[in-house]
Amino acid sequence: MRTSLVLAVSAALVAGTALGLAPAAQAAETAGSLRFVDIAGDGGTVLKANVVTPAGAGGATRHPVIVLPTSWAVPQVEYLAQAQKLADSGYVVVSYNSRGFWQSGGEIETAGPKDIADASKVIDWALANTPADPNHVGMAGVSYGAGISLLAAAHDPRIKAVAALSGWADLIDSIYSGRTQHLQAAALLGGAGYLTGRPGPELQQILGDFLSSDLAKEEDMIAWGRKRSAVEQIDRISANGAAIMLGNAWGDTIFPPNQYASFYEKLTGPKRLEFRPGDHATAEATGLLGLPNDTWTSARRWFDHYLKGVDNGVDREQPVRLKPRSDAGYEGYPDWKSLDANRRKFDLGGTQRIRANVDSGADGGVVMLSNLLDQFFQAPPVASIPLLPRAFAGVWQSERYATPQRVRGTVKVHTTVSSTEESGTLVAYLYDVGPLGLGKLVSNAPYTFHDRTPGQPFGVDLELFSTAYDVPAGHRLALVVDTVDPLYIEHNPTGAQLTFSSPTADPSYVSVPLRAE
Repeated sequence: MRTSLVLAVSAALVAGTALGLAPAAQAAETAGSLRFVDIAGDGGTVLKANVVTPAGAGGATRHPVIVLPTSWAVPQVEYLAQAQKLADSGYVVVSYNSRGFWQSGGEIETAGPKDIADASKVIDWALANTPADPNHVGMAGVSYGAGISLLAAAHDPRIKAVAALSGWADLIDSIYSGRTQHLQAAALLGGAGYLTGRPGPELQQILGDFLSSDLAKEEDMIAWGRKRSAVEQIDRISANGAAIMLGNAWGDTIFPPNQYASFYEKLTGPKRLEFRPGDHATAEATGLLGLPNDTWTSARRWFDHYLKGVDNGVDREQPVRLKPRSDAGYEGYPDWKSLDANRRKFDLGGTQRIRANVDSGADGGVVMLSNLLDQFFQAPPVASIPLLPRAFAGVWQSERYATPQRVRGTVKVHTTVSSTEESGTLVAYLYDVGPLGLGKLVSNAPYTFHDRTPGQPFGVDLELFSTAYDVPAGHRLALVVDTVDPLYIEHNPTGAQLTFSSPTADPSYVSVPLRAE
């Protein structure tokens, strides 16, 4: 039932994107600089593409080129509004439909070797058929296009700059974090893939094993994901020296922000990390329609400096830029780890026992919807903390804060758990609780265990999804733990019970990173 719902949402999203981008396609065509072409990808597979060139381009003058692979399930008109803006400022822009989707040939490879080879073939074509400068090549993309762009930068040293927006650097940590399948995210991607493309046998097998919770195939799934994760090729990316800009939303339910932050810290070349409110690809969406958009403005500044040599100061700014969910202005930091400099704990004291298999009412929301509402209306998922049934939810609260608490970064939970069964799933939620007990969701994350001895306590360290949230004065924070959330697949046998304790020698706590005032 959940999967059917998500598949329906997939169809609506794809249809809405295609219709919304149609005016942008028409506008670009009337500008006289647009061509629709076929490009031979790896093995001769036809990739449907479009090319936008600067007005009056020709002769011996060469222009920097930006290659844009499309997002998962989105047609090739996706980037036309931004492509026109880039062409107006002097870039050749080539956008292509990734193999296996829409009219492009082949099967969906999920950023596999053929997809990476396709990116290089598109660069080859651009250099041979447009006034593109071979010394100034960039790649960019949203979601799927971002993942392909990062992986291509590891394999093609011609790529000098990348803007990877709402993408992934670690596919396993994105949809299998805490050893828990992100059900709605996987169903959304899988459903959209079947609706708009041709999944290959490998993807079909992986998706089936993933959604069926086949633990016998877990290592195969992890190996498949690692081959498609830029973090596994960090040395090659750094050696090639491409300038990497990463942009994502705090509430991305497809590719949560933690994995991007971890990847950013490992990069050694020119780099930039930007987080904004929203859900998957919503931070870039208005820019795809040609409207003013902070993310695309940053991407253009990034390319202007690293492909055109413009002294716009982007290399001298604080490289980590965060926009809080309170819609305050941007904050700059020298690096991601500096957000850990000021932490405040509250204890998870006592012992609490909860029953599994029942949703307590504390939930992470709905994929693509809940964090969109938070982005535009500051309306995250809510729960009445006093009314949560204690038989199915563990609840711990901090004291009331006399001053605002500006949460910045990754909240960490440490606790001790024992279970009546060898396997189980728990989901932790952090809430901002007002005077009347209404909790607004700050962050959450799942955790699954297997092969544990029933009744034997074990330690759990869990990182919640990173965020930037301002808790008002007079409010408190609450940690809620239950065992069922529609976002995730749970592994609790029927009748299981979980016990949370805080041993004297190893106290349980929540560690909250706060902005230094």
